[in-house]
Amino acid sequence: MNITIENIILIGSVLLLISIIAGKTSYRFGVPTLLLFLTIGMLAGSDGIGGIYFDNPKIAQFVGVVSLNFILFSGGLDTNWQSVKPVLKEGVALSTLGVLLTAVGLGYFVYLITDFGLYESLLLGAIVSSTDAAAVFSILRGKNLALKKNLRPTLELESGSNDPMAYVLTIAFLSLVQEPDKSILSVLPLFFMQMVIGGIAGFLFGKLSKIIINRIQLDFEGLYPVLTIALMFITFSATDFVGGNGFLAIYICSVYLGNQNLIHKKTIMRMFDGLAWLMQIALFLTLGLLVFPTQIVPFIGIGLMISLFLIFVARPVAVLISLLPFRMKLRRRFYISWVGLRGAVPIVFATYPLLAGIDKADMIFNIVFFVSLTSVLIQGSTLSLVAKWLHVGLPEKAKPLSPTDELLTEHPKAIMKEIAIQEGCPTVGLKIVNLNFPKKAIIAMIERDGNYLTPNGSTELQANDRLVVLTDKPEILEKVYESLSLSGANVAEG
Repeated sequence: MNITIENIILIGSVLLLISIIAGKTSYRFGVPTLLLFLTIGMLAGSDGIGGIYFDNPKIAQFVGVVSLNFILFSGGLDTNWQSVKPVLKEGVALSTLGVLLTAVGLGYFVYLITDFGLYESLLLGAIVSSTDAAAVFSILRGKNLALKKNLRPTLELESGSNDPMAYVLTIAFLSLVQEPDKSILSVLPLFFMQMVIGGIAGFLFGKLSKIIINRIQLDFEGLYPVLTIALMFITFSATDFVGGNGFLAIYICSVYLGNQNLIHKKTIMRMFDGLAWLMQIALFLTLGLLVFPTQIVPFIGIGLMISLFLIFVARPVAVLISLLPFRMKLRRRFYISWVGLRGAVPIVFATYPLLAGIDKADMIFNIVFFVSLTSVLIQGSTLSLVAKWLHVGLPEKAKPLSPTDELLTEHPKAIMKEIAIQEGCPTVGLKIVNLNFPKKAIIAMIERDGNYLTPNGSTELQANDRLVVLTDKPEILEKVYESLSLSGANVAEG
């Protein structure tokens, strides 16, 4: 079956429905959901029972880039800076030096056991050098896996921030394959330009996006997520246009926004959470359709050797070396190395050699696809088990909620206070979003002129308002008073 304008919506919606229904029960059998989406795409493809012929790497790459924008942005919005800050150095080391060592180590192994040239081998190593944000975010959060000693923020920070490094290495080694006379040192300016411009642009666009979101007056709450999507794509494309790394820019931009007070922040975050899942499904289905399973069979042997070397040698060695300067128990380092999931990102990056038309592009793509498949199957299905073996997981009853989860939960807090805003209070006329209100407290309602209002970030406080504030700890109330420029004398029991 060929995909046409007439049937693409029907085919896509049916595959999406099948994926969601199948994914609901997949974890009962220990199968990662993303692997299931990939399998459904393969079954629907030309070599499967669906017979859908799809062989367009350019479209697949476009779907991949758009999907990664949403996945990285959603992951960044949900990243709590207070949790990430203590492990920032470890995460940066893993996402830069760790990726480089993985690429070089695996590339040299490929060079030894295949007829690939050195640059071709390093290109393959670069393509699979980063952990996949979609796989890590979905599996860790889908399983609600609680880990000891900042392991989870370390893993999420690494997976969210290491794709830019892998992308730069992929583009650099691809250029060396195309122009083998160039020196490997010639790619260093490209690397530094991409990372520096990407980092600066991400921070600047984050600050600009916050100003636009909070100051623009939109008539409908549902338009704020749409506005944020527009800002996300502008951040990516503008950064790429000036020579920076767009993936790094949108991740830094989203981390910044996720830790700021935004108007309709709850609506924005929920929308992006749903869109990230939609994009993960669409991405894995598209890549599943793109691959021809019969073409992978000849590479199963070499693919398995590369995959096992990556999982048990290249990744662990890279992690151990990257974390040498930091104090961390050995079993935690081993667990970080085990959560080196490869998923959709390497497959997307593998389309770049296909579009460039290099000699071994088809071999590289099929090997990368097999490596990603085995990584998600072997590592993704055993994260909980390995955490238990290495004693790095928390008991079910001890699992903590992240500040973001607490903020979004619908359950009421344990402590309720009514706070009166008197005339002459400095906060009169200010929007709630500008109060620097504690993240672990919420203004549930405002009593104004005998009526109860449900506030949002754009609500302005007025004299004689009575705020119904919910929190879970008495000490948080002191921060509430400070943000409102009030003292305890203005507070009445609710």
